[in-house]
Amino acid sequence: MIKKIMISQPKPASEKSPYYDLEKEFGMEFVFRPFIKVEGLTSKEFRQQKVNILDYSAVVFTSRHAIDHFFQLAKELRITIPEEMRYFCVTETVSLYIQKYVQYRKRKVFFGTTGKIDDLIPSMVKHKDDKYLVPLSSVHNDDIKNMMDAHKLTHTECVMYRTVSNDFTQEEVGKFDCDMLIFSTPTGVDYLTKSFPDIKNSKLKLGAFGPATGKAITEAGLHLDLIAGTPEHPSMISALQAYLAKENKK
Repeated sequence: MIKKIMISQPKPASEKSPYYDLEKEFGMEFVFRPFIKVEGLTSKEFRQQKVNILDYSAVVFTSRHAIDHFFQLAKELRITIPEEMRYFCVTETVSLYIQKYVQYRKRKVFFGTTGKIDDLIPSMVKHKDDKYLVPLSSVHNDDIKNMMDAHKLTHTECVMYRTVSNDFTQEEVGKFDCDMLIFSTPTGVDYLTKSFPDIKNSKLKLGAFGPATGKAITEAGLHLDLIAGTPEHPSMISALQAYLAKENKK
């Protein structure tokens, strides 16, 4: 029986999270502990890319991390972002996060619905004269670049943040007593298997957010017990509910 599950994500901000409903329903416990963390580049590191933020009239945001580190770097560089700057965000949730730094109603904000850059292209094409800046992680692919190139949009990609391992302390390792681990990213899988090679010989159940993370688990030679982000279980909550109900019957 599954009594304790560690999820490699930050603890939910709200006490009304459905994770807590599952705890009550199945008499078990969730522990939230990110395996990786995101850190911003220093202003010195960013300057080495020879990118001047004020040369651009629009910014493409793919995540809240990108927003955080864009405005943080602007502050460190003592740059005042112009009122007329346009923002193109992959989802409405990401676009609303801009309110943390600027007054949303005064900005020109565009967002997609699927989380893919494809959604934003029509809006970008309507503003073909804009110069687009795309803040990215140190680990990224060329999908955005290739799509913007295909539509002859003027753009520059730059690295503003990177993903690093969020190392376990000796005390945490000593308390590593969960029955199941849920990975949220392929990077997290890579970190844990390198840090704890004995995990391959353990009886831990393993789960994944999304097909890419699930693939990383199987490619690491581990057994995948649960996966979310599928047509059957689009959310982790529904995947866990089905899995825990099945396990409880055994």
